[in-house]
Amino acid sequence: MKKQWYEELFQNYAENYDKEPYTKGTTGEVDFIEKEITFNKTVKILDIGCGTGRHAIELAKRGYAVTGVDLAESQLARAREKAEMENVRVNFQQADARNLAFSDEFDLVIIICEGGFSLMETDEMNYAILKNAYTALKKGGKLIFTCLNALFPLFHSIKEFMEKNDQKSGNNTFDLMTLRDASTVEFTDDAGIVRKLKCNERYFVPSEITWYLKSLHFKKIGIFGCKLGNFSREEALTTKDFEMLVVVEKS
Repeated sequence: MKKQWYEELFQNYAENYDKEPYTKGTTGEVDFIEKEITFNKTVKILDIGCGTGRHAIELAKRGYAVTGVDLAESQLARAREKAEMENVRVNFQQADARNLAFSDEFDLVIIICEGGFSLMETDEMNYAILKNAYTALKKGGKLIFTCLNALFPLFHSIKEFMEKNDQKSGNNTFDLMTLRDASTVEFTDDAGIVRKLKCNERYFVPSEITWYLKSLHFKKIGIFGCKLGNFSREEALTTKDFEMLVVVEKS
């Protein structure tokens, strides 16, 4: 069976992933997460799509019990290596976010930096990830996640159209009907090989996310602007935000 683009991307892309600029906001992001759980060290945390473990390890360093799951074994191998270097214990497991076995086990679930959500090839799969997060949470538990903000490409697509008045320019890869962006990504894997992949990611408008969460019986839905390394409830979501930050509770 042919691998999806995200499976190919992460099969040998762990050390170089940690060098990407969007991974540099971990400390500030974990500061926000700690505030949301009122610094309660008894909180059990599940990190879905944990990757190389940057959030999970930082939380473990601060005294929290963390389980991290990811689809890519190479990412998990790097995560375990980093945890050992930091002398912390994290329960890293290989698992598919669309098929998790956890039920009423965690006080907090995090899905940060598109940890699976937004990357899936169908809306049903993306929805399944949120459903599994809900199931994994205890009653009253909290979910914190980020996802791609459709207001950003919608605004810029329309702006470009108005300026160029050329609907067939072909420069815009964003599909207004599906809110998906098709792009070609070039990267260097951990073996030093330059590779190109055709990617396809799903963007969401706030009303969609709200409907998803309400249908799963989440409550206290908060949607905010997402700033790298500086998550805050004070940041209103705008068309300038590439991602949105979402905070909700299990009813």
